[in-house]
Amino acid sequence: EIEAELARIDHDLQPLDIVLINTRAGEIFGQPGYLDAGVGIGREATLYLLERGVRVVGTDAWSWDAPFKYTRERFAESGDASIIWEGHKAGRDIGYGQMEKLANLDQLPANGFMVSCFPYKIKHASAGFVRAVAIFED
Repeated sequence: EIEAELARIDHDLQPLDIVLINTRAGEIFGQPGYLDAGVGIGREATLYLLERGVRVVGTDAWSWDAPFKYTRERFAESGDASIIWEGHKAGRDIGYGQMEKLANLDQLPANGFMVSCFPYKIKHASAGFVRAVAIFED
């Protein structure tokens, strides 16, 4: 699916590209159903990106992984605990940073812009806020 989407937007993935996934969940941020919105990027898709040199990713959904409602259903059926936070856990194999709950991804073109990410330092935290800025050339 990642390969098909890259082909659709006519983008050759390059090392250090920042990949942003617009799931349309951002359109309902703060509304009922937001926590169950988004598609989730699993382990295989995350590793596909990381193996090609991507080190920063982002999404408008509440998590890089599938909404927990759906993960819980899959776990109840399979009993396979490896599916819980599988996209996050791919970082154990190849380190990367992820941004979640990004705004205005629907206003960006498919490619042709730069992204700068300015993290806030939070002492003794495993995560924090980031100011992500899209930069366009005239």
